[in-house]
Amino acid sequence: MSIRNDLEKLSGDNWQNAYVKIKPLSTEGDLIYAGYECQLTEEQKELVNPFWFSIGRAYLFPEDNYPCIICNTQDEPVGFINFCKWQGEGDACSWSYYIDKNEQGKGYGKNAARLAIHILKSINPPKQIKLATEKYNTKARSLYLSLGFSLLPETDGDDLVFGL
Repeated sequence: MSIRNDLEKLSGDNWQNAYVKIKPLSTEGDLIYAGYECQLTEEQKELVNPFWFSIGRAYLFPEDNYPCIICNTQDEPVGFINFCKWQGEGDACSWSYYIDKNEQGKGYGKNAARLAIHILKSINPPKQIKLATEKYNTKARSLYLSLGFSLLPETDGDDLVFGL
């Protein structure tokens, strides 16, 4: 099975918590929001894969990617997330995501990460989740550790790899 097929079978109540909701990118408006309206800070542009990278992978490898929008409790978009098959060594799943610069500091990032863990563990509980980040992305490193991830001895190019 592919990550896309597994995620598409997951019931709707698994896609939200008390703080955020994740929904598949499915409309032109979702695409415009994720690719144009959802903006990163200048510092983050150096640390996070841009939207076009994730959406390009989703286009080229649709079975291994599942792009989505992160929404707040009022169903307003606040960020972008792409669930994906881990591209490095080992059989694992992953995600890449970001929260709009105007919505940061409101808890959406941490709660979206908690929800992403729940979603991926719901489709395959024993499968490892791996996340990669730039060495200098101290916010991401702290977040991953606070969520129970451990720094792994492997790297993804120059990036550090965390596993759960």
